[in-house]
Amino acid sequence: MKKLLLGDEAIAQGALDAGLSGVYAYPGTPSTEITEYIQMSPLAKERGVHSRWSTNEKTAMEAALGMSFMGKRALVCMKHVGLNVCADPFVNSGMTGTNGGLVVLVADDPSMHSSQDEQDSRFYGKFAMVPTLEPSNQQEAYDMIQEAYEMSEQLHLPILMRVTTRMAHSRAVVQVVDVPREQNELNYDAQASSWVLLPAFARKRNDIVTAQQPLLEQMAMDSKYNAYIDADDREMGVIASGIAYNYLMECFPNGCPFPVLKISQYPIPKKLIRRMTDDCEFVLIAEEGQPFIEDQVRGVMPGNAVIKGRLTGELPRTGELNPDLIKKALGLSENSENSEYSEILSHVVARPPALCQGCGHRDVYTALNQVLLDYPNARVFGDIGCYTLGFLPPYKAIHSCVDMGASITMAKGASDAGQWPAVAIIGDSTFTHSGMTGLLDAINENADITVIISDNLTTAMTGGQDSAGTNKFEAICRGLGLSDEHLKVVVPLPKNMEEITKTIREEINYHGVSVIIPRRECMQTLQRHLKQKKAQEAKK
Repeated sequence: MKKLLLGDEAIAQGALDAGLSGVYAYPGTPSTEITEYIQMSPLAKERGVHSRWSTNEKTAMEAALGMSFMGKRALVCMKHVGLNVCADPFVNSGMTGTNGGLVVLVADDPSMHSSQDEQDSRFYGKFAMVPTLEPSNQQEAYDMIQEAYEMSEQLHLPILMRVTTRMAHSRAVVQVVDVPREQNELNYDAQASSWVLLPAFARKRNDIVTAQQPLLEQMAMDSKYNAYIDADDREMGVIASGIAYNYLMECFPNGCPFPVLKISQYPIPKKLIRRMTDDCEFVLIAEEGQPFIEDQVRGVMPGNAVIKGRLTGELPRTGELNPDLIKKALGLSENSENSEYSEILSHVVARPPALCQGCGHRDVYTALNQVLLDYPNARVFGDIGCYTLGFLPPYKAIHSCVDMGASITMAKGASDAGQWPAVAIIGDSTFTHSGMTGLLDAINENADITVIISDNLTTAMTGGQDSAGTNKFEAICRGLGLSDEHLKVVVPLPKNMEEITKTIREEINYHGVSVIIPRRECMQTLQRHLKQKKAQEAKK
């Protein structure tokens, strides 16, 4: 059977066909569609596959690890910065090992289309000493994740699978199996001596995992996803990984005249690399992301070749690759049609993103800016979400945005330094993701900060997924120790501007922790809900 699938969808379908029992994730572009596909899958519903969103990536990783402990196959999905959030359980999962197959799918975002940095997750795989897979096309992504589960259960290790934005969000025809594999049965094979990471046990596991590394390298050498394609012209050789291999092949539809080493499984296959660096005068290393392979080749395997790539300027040091960049690095002429297209684009006026018309965040920033006119030294610490656009004109309302949950803790730190007023603005989903602990710190010290939890009843930035704390925020704040006197709820509408500005001013002038919750549904989800309601009424 053939299906037209996004890379994300191919991964999701491959996991389902491999006998998946649960997917755990927090929404994060470009990984979100994997979980959404599983949520909508008839097969997943029929089999009772877990697919609810997790509160953050750390809880997702730990829940997936728990499912693996019980012998079932689990998938945990996130974008690259989410891997930072779950780094503790991810790295330690290399020590505990797995029982049921466990795949950690990370979608990197070179060129930072919707991210704070260009982090390359392959470094985490090397750091945790676990195998890493990197598909070069959608069919490979589908096949690879099924084999990843087999590998995970064979090695008793989690498998890191890395894709990038173009792989995640481009479509291709994928051949899928007719009969999906059955789910694993519950089993009790997990040994506590492996999973209880007291030092005495962890040292033994560390010896075992370290001793496995030569086996992992040999598996990479033998992998069908790593291939040495020889050629007669050995002046130049190309090492291409992941989607960069696809770009290279686009440059040579009739076959590359130089030797090519395709790498899609790590650790890097050192013997194949040595073969190329011994045989070729120059070796171009094309990889999406940071110079992960290039650094290692330069360090221990340069052979007789001159190594070229991102570090030497043949390919750009930052941003996404594309076929034209690879052509340029190889000294070939660029596609004239693409050049013409680039010329046209150079005359197109950029249109910066903006908050939706009617968005409640607009009214929050309007009120906040109005109040802060009376506080010229005020500092507003922002967070990750749609409301980060409050930094842009016409609002220019926030002064920082670092990572999920940083608004509250940065406001507290600024207050500790003597700053007043210090205001934090955070969204509902981000607050439950990683803002609650910061608020607890602030409450424990009665920090002089004002926290605004801008609640639009959804995870709006990534498409309107459920928000973990909906209808619970007042209870959460009270549970953390906040007094009712300084917990205020307002409705962000222009007609309520007087009430909102009065509330913000009062809480800024209170020298302690206060929380204001402006609550109004996201315009995008509201429109979807209204359409669904009309459709349901039409059926009656």
